[in-house]
Amino acid sequence: MRFPRAAILLFGALLPGCETPEPTALPDTPPGLVQWSGVDSLNAGLPESVRVYEGVNSELPLHAWYVSVDVTAGPTRARVAVSDDTDLRETVSGFAGDEGACVAVNGGYFRMGDDPATHVGLLMAGGEIIEAAIGSVIRDDVRYPTARATLGITDGGRVYIDWVNSRNDSTIAWPRPHPNRPGAPAEFPDLTKASPWPMRDAVSAGPRLLKDGSILITVDEEVFFGSSIPRVHPRTAAGVTAEGQLILLVVDGRQRDSRGVDLNELAELLASTGAVDGVNLDGGGSSALVVNGMLLNSPSGDRIEREVMSAILVDCGS
Repeated sequence: MRFPRAAILLFGALLPGCETPEPTALPDTPPGLVQWSGVDSLNAGLPESVRVYEGVNSELPLHAWYVSVDVTAGPTRARVAVSDDTDLRETVSGFAGDEGACVAVNGGYFRMGDDPATHVGLLMAGGEIIEAAIGSVIRDDVRYPTARATLGITDGGRVYIDWVNSRNDSTIAWPRPHPNRPGAPAEFPDLTKASPWPMRDAVSAGPRLLKDGSILITVDEEVFFGSSIPRVHPRTAAGVTAEGQLILLVVDGRQRDSRGVDLNELAELLASTGAVDGVNLDGGGSSALVVNGMLLNSPSGDRIEREVMSAILVDCGS
């Protein structure tokens, strides 16, 4: 397992009676698909280590938001939460309110037709494995070994993004994905040769978008070919910067002022925030970002949130 680059999101309640702050300094990153600017009305009620940005491109068109957090600044805690409702589904706003988190975003894939819901891929919370990682996927009657991109959080609060499998009651990670191609599955790996991946919380999704500062979109390797995942959609992604910040990104789609993005565009957007590692999370109607109780985006062009099974939360501390 490589050394963590990651960070943890901080959350805080919106403070009343604050003076209008100076405009938020933008991150030192190259221009991307949108022009990012600080959302000062929200940043006024958050610790300085937590910043919210909005990005707009009226020509494509695109509308996006991201939150960055400096994990080194004060008591913070990022975590994965799992719904405790009867059907194991609730809105991201519901997660934030019930859990007392001031930033919340939707997590991994889940089977919407199941009642209660079931997660697709690894899901861990508080050291408990709720759902094991996917070890293989069948496409056109061919079985492919699979290790999908996963965000994990250690007991110490560091964040990793790796290709992950389960082995018995533990999790393991690989330095590179299995070399699958459509119609040409990789050899099934010896799981004893993977590295231990000791996480407190984790959520799988995929595919990976960034690795070590480069765009690396592993659609074929993670066996997402033959699915709708690579197409243009509303999106949610998570990233980690070289300076130790956690990035949570949401892009609106399927609406007049924001068409959504494909995976290449999503990777470019995530890189423009300063992230060097990144993963695609559940998207479409599931994409939702809530800060201080406010839903920032319009899921699939509406203000009605889809109920989801998991969420990534951050507590600001006191």
